[in-house]
Amino acid sequence: MNITHVRLLTVPVSDQDAAKEFYAGKLGFEVVMDRSMGPVRWLQLAPKGAETNVVLADHVPGAAPGSVHGLMLETSDLDADCEHLRGAGVEVEGPQDLPWGRQATLTDPDGNGIVLAAR
Repeated sequence: MNITHVRLLTVPVSDQDAAKEFYAGKLGFEVVMDRSMGPVRWLQLAPKGAETNVVLADHVPGAAPGSVHGLMLETSDLDADCEHLRGAGVEVEGPQDLPWGRQATLTDPDGNGIVLAAR
């Protein structure tokens, strides 16, 4: 096997514009691609410099908006990011010190679960 990394993770959402505002506007992701291809809009974002991108899709067969849980994002300053998100109106639980590390949890507008973890 020669797999090097996860390229894309699809997150099912009900409103791509609201999801884009959350992931780009509040989490600071960069828009990699936002293009309509017929009836489908391809909305791809990523943290700056990341190899793994997130696709915010409003039609994913077999996956309902809000069905992703445990999307883990790493941060170099968990406390500052939690305060930034709270200041932007995002409800954040934590941070907490857990046996496996320090982390906080939040959800996107559809209820997809996100873990923000310290390095």
